Amino acid sequence: MEFEKQHVVSQSTAEAEYQSLAATTSDIMWIVSLLTELRIQSVDSQLFGVTILILEGKSYRLKFPWVGVVNRSQANINKNVDMIAARRREREYFSTTPEYRHLSHRMGSEHLAKMLLKHLETVIKSRIPGIQSLINKTIAELETELSRLGKPIAADAGGKLCTIMEICYLFYQNFREHLDGVRTGGDKVYNVFENQLPAALKSSLLKLMEADGYQPHLIAPEQGYCRLIESTLVTIRGPAEAAVDATHSILKDLVHKAMSETPELKQYPALRVEVGNAAIESLERMRDQSKKATLQLVDMECCYLTVEFFRKLPQDVDKGGSATQSIFDRYNDSYLRRIGSTVLSYVNMVCATLRHSIPKSIVYCQVREAKRSLLDFFYTELGKLEQKRLSALLNEDPTIMERRSALAKRLEL
Repeated sequence: MEFEKQHVVSQSTAEAEYQSLAATTSDIMWIVSLLTELRIQSVDSQLFGVTILILEGKSYRLKFPWVGVVNRSQANINKNVDMIAARRREREYFSTTPEYRHLSHRMGSEHLAKMLLKHLETVIKSRIPGIQSLINKTIAELETELSRLGKPIAADAGGKLCTIMEICYLFYQNFREHLDGVRTGGDKVYNVFENQLPAALKSSLLKLMEADGYQPHLIAPEQGYCRLIESTLVTIRGPAEAAVDATHSILKDLVHKAMSETPELKQYPALRVEVGNAAIESLERMRDQSKKATLQLVDMECCYLTVEFFRKLPQDVDKGGSATQSIFDRYNDSYLRRIGSTVLSYVNMVCATLRHSIPKSIVYCQVREAKRSLLDFFYTELGKLEQKRLSALLNEDPTIMERRSALAKRLEL
């Protein structure tokens, strides 16, 4: 909006001033042009004629017609003549002056104010939908951010405990979703069972197959088989422990990932540390229990052989021979190789069994328990804490508190 105050001294001067105004205000929405000092201009007949033409819109036709006003004289200002009296004298001037009488309905400061008010009202009405849309959008953004920051901390111990439990539940849900496949990462556990464990068992068998040489004192019909098989099955403990540790490492990674995906934990750094430590400690207890159960499976295979396997083997014809003959004279190389083949077949059978039973033990002791009771011990200890300790866990980041307060004040406005 631009208000132009012009002192018209001649037609050429007025034209020059108007052209200059049009050139410099081409990007302005609208222009209200004013002619002032009309009483002075009426003294000069030439200027008076130019003034009438301008006010009638014959010289310069505008979207918003020219408005003539009569300002207070310096004498009136010095005499402290109020604005009401000045406006009354202005109306009398336009209504009593013959040359302005036909224009009096759109002359004067009062008409100027009404015209500006009407135009301003039109502009505001046209902008209201956009302003309302912007306000609604801003409110929605503020409410979303305020919701993300969470509610203010409760003052009583019960409220604080409830807040902590709610946050822990959100973290626990994220962790379960990783294990259930809703979120990524849980499939790595099955990679341990399908790739790492079978490869480790196969490696143990290769070491057995690559072993050479015979120890005569081991090749007794019963004791020899037992000691050969036991010494071989013991090597499976390593792959079994490695599978347990690999699963534990994956579960730890999922805990850290679930914590990073829980914004509420970022809001309370102390609680984040406590929940993380509690989850890791719980996983470590599960790992120890899983390792114990898994190694028991291997030890059970070592301490008691499947007799039925050996009963189905073809029986050897007694080669006889003198008792004074050495063992290598009594049993030839093919017989010894058949012993090695028998041991290898038995170990293969055991490995095939453990390949399925070890993952079941790990899932039961670690994955299943992690889904069921990851934070159970933490919940038990949490119920024993006093209000002071609960307040320490909910020691919120000052930056977040200030931001929440600022957002609440903006929403109130």
